[in-house]
Amino acid sequence: MPDTNIPVYYLSWDELHRDTRNLARKLTDRSWKGIISIARGGLVPGAILARELNLRVVDTLCIASYDHDQQGKINILKTVEGDGDGYLLVDDLVDTGGTAKIAKELLPKACFVTIYAKPQAMALTEHYVREFSQDTWIHFPWDSEPSYSEPLVK
Repeated sequence: MPDTNIPVYYLSWDELHRDTRNLARKLTDRSWKGIISIARGGLVPGAILARELNLRVVDTLCIASYDHDQQGKINILKTVEGDGDGYLLVDDLVDTGGTAKIAKELLPKACFVTIYAKPQAMALTEHYVREFSQDTWIHFPWDSEPSYSEPLVK
């Protein structure tokens, strides 16, 4: 986990689902050919968007930019043919913009959307739902598991 002095936010499955559906509402103004999810963070939001927008063509752009809990060297593991015209390019979060810049270079005509955005790179996304401060570390629901919590008073 990152430095213990920074704000931490634990995102729930319900919250993520609601926020992704809210993003889908912003995207109903045109017909999309399909979705390209940036693996792995964009996979769950991409599936929700595909359902909500009734899209059956789903692909992945595989870019590794995090090593467990910190940003590292960016590696392109799998690309997609074409320039992205008519497609949604989906990720969970735009943070520093490293992954987003590469994805947008690879698919310059795709509409890049994220569920969450931080100030340093929010201008890179065409649509997002919620903003977090740059120093907030977000724990996504797929990175956490529920556990017993001791009562405050026994």
